[in-house]
Amino acid sequence: MKNLFVIIFIMIIWYTLNQFSEGKEFNMEYNKLSSKEEYIIINKGTEKPFSGKFLKHDKKGTYICKRCNTPLYNSADKFESHCGWPSFDDEIPGAVKRQKDADGQRIEILCKNCNGHLGHVFSGENLTSKNTRHCVNSLSMKFIPAIPEKLNETVYFAGGCFWGTEYHFQKLKGVTSTNVGYTGGKTETPTYESVCSGLTEHAEVVEVIFDPEKVDYEKLVKLFFEIHDFTQIDRQGPDIGTQYRSEIFYTTENQKTLSNKIITQLIQKGYDVATQVTKAEKYWEGERYHQDYYDNKGTTPYCHIYKKLF
Repeated sequence: MKNLFVIIFIMIIWYTLNQFSEGKEFNMEYNKLSSKEEYIIINKGTEKPFSGKFLKHDKKGTYICKRCNTPLYNSADKFESHCGWPSFDDEIPGAVKRQKDADGQRIEILCKNCNGHLGHVFSGENLTSKNTRHCVNSLSMKFIPAIPEKLNETVYFAGGCFWGTEYHFQKLKGVTSTNVGYTGGKTETPTYESVCSGLTEHAEVVEVIFDPEKVDYEKLVKLFFEIHDFTQIDRQGPDIGTQYRSEIFYTTENQKTLSNKIITQLIQKGYDVATQVTKAEKYWEGERYHQDYYDNKGTTPYCHIYKKLF
């Protein structure tokens, strides 16, 4: 009986070590994956060609495993192979594991640390001097820049119909992206129809994401006041309702200070400013058909005419 217990104990130890050596989850914590990422990394799927976020990516840094954060590839080894997926002609030593693919022909590459599927490796194509191409799914990786990227800032402007407000901010150099939606109310998941009812307390706003290294926040605020009538209360031209009010929803204390500074300048110029300055809270993205409205339509705003004030 004693020998039987010894044998069972040895088998348990062997099985546990085997599970660990095979890269299976043995007391390890991995990053949470989306369903698409699980399809690629766990189930060995393949993302659509020419769809990955790192296909045309040319910044300097390190590509790491999406599942376990192990460094996999240096940006210096990335090259354009025109195959539809990110390509590298070398890996970080010891980071990538090779094994024969289930199709019996290709060579699969995996993260050596967590066994996460990366893609396939090919040789003999003479695309680079190293004559190797690691064909990797973007969804299998994350990117760590060599020099931390400067952080963008976000602010929300309400100045009447969000179509026209977005149009003008899209044209301003230094604005990284814009998006129209709703904020300032209490209703969860507002829609355009519910906001138009005037019962949600939400305003139509433009989310403006900008690079403070390329455009001063004051320039954004001045443009905001130059493209709408900030003296009107709960309306903008023919658009009437609380959703069309003039309001700045700030995300930093500096934005709050500078917004009030510009309002003071306008008051000193003799304007009766109705614009409120409020701390930004939950923002709800608007419907797809409202985004980039005037650019898609090929026309210009009818109630947001630029007027120089400063």
